[in-house]
Amino acid sequence: MKVLVLGGTHFVGRAIVETALARGHDVTTLNRGRDHAITPKSVTRLIADRTDRDALHAAVTDGTWDVVLDTWSGAPRVVQDSARLLADRVDIYGYVSSISVYRWPIPSGSDEDTAVVDGDPDNDNQDDYAAAKRSGELAVDSTFGKRSLVARAGLILGPYENIGRLPWWLRRIQRGGAVVAPGEPGQHVQYIDVRDLAEWMLAAAERRVGGTFNVAGPADRTTMDEILRTAIDVTGSNARLVWAAADVIEQAGLSPWIELPLWLPPDPEYDGMRTVDSSAASRAGLTCRPVSETVRDTWNWLVNEGGPRLRPDRPVPGLDRADEERLLLRLAEQERPTPS
Repeated sequence: MKVLVLGGTHFVGRAIVETALARGHDVTTLNRGRDHAITPKSVTRLIADRTDRDALHAAVTDGTWDVVLDTWSGAPRVVQDSARLLADRVDIYGYVSSISVYRWPIPSGSDEDTAVVDGDPDNDNQDDYAAAKRSGELAVDSTFGKRSLVARAGLILGPYENIGRLPWWLRRIQRGGAVVAPGEPGQHVQYIDVRDLAEWMLAAAERRVGGTFNVAGPADRTTMDEILRTAIDVTGSNARLVWAAADVIEQAGLSPWIELPLWLPPDPEYDGMRTVDSSAASRAGLTCRPVSETVRDTWNWLVNEGGPRLRPDRPVPGLDRADEERLLLRLAEQERPTPS
């Protein structure tokens, strides 16, 4: 196919470019041209700021493609402009959305018919992530209809992650010593490897599959313990996991997900974020690699490229060293036997 990737230099976009090339497709990227060094030479590069309608029009006006893949998470008006400009130049519009579009709290086992937040494709506001992603879906669907492919991704991990969640854990594990491990070892973490997401979207586009799909790994595939112990193995660290119960973490005033990446407390409010029903995507060909491969390849990327430049619009993940030391001290004191 002829594939147009809007973006293509960071995280999901980069994985899509590499996967499309590996599948033998002719790839064009459209972005502002700030990261030329990591774009393969075999890729055709269009340079434009897509937030500028005139610049976007000038860049795509002479091209036609089989599929466009869009990872935009900013102002939905930008997605609407792109969809309208490409309506007669592209067969399929693939949009990477998020399970965040479901109304909070996300019900356990949510499928694609679960109630979603309101959206407005004409909106220039990007402050509300859930509304922005839902608005992007509406922008694509209103223009492409059955020719749209919307992937509501769960937690995305893997190489090139510029949110910094798994990279933070790998760096912290590498440092060694006692490491605060949140919650219970057997608590499940539901995620999708970025390359599996890319493979699925491209394979679906090849078969001209349309519609909206939850794209996440099996809810019971891996645990916090498996992720962290795999991190110890791949980094060769002497780290020792010290498990802290959810109530201890709460008493310490630490925030799940941000200060303790990947982890959410065992509360019904959060169950939907780790139990999304992705059976429709599985029936449409989604396959997921083992967690060991995701963690190992993310570590190799960190070693080879020095780590990500984090997105400025997302909070920096990870636990402050001083806060971790205080919590480790508290946990050690709790374990000390009481004098008789």
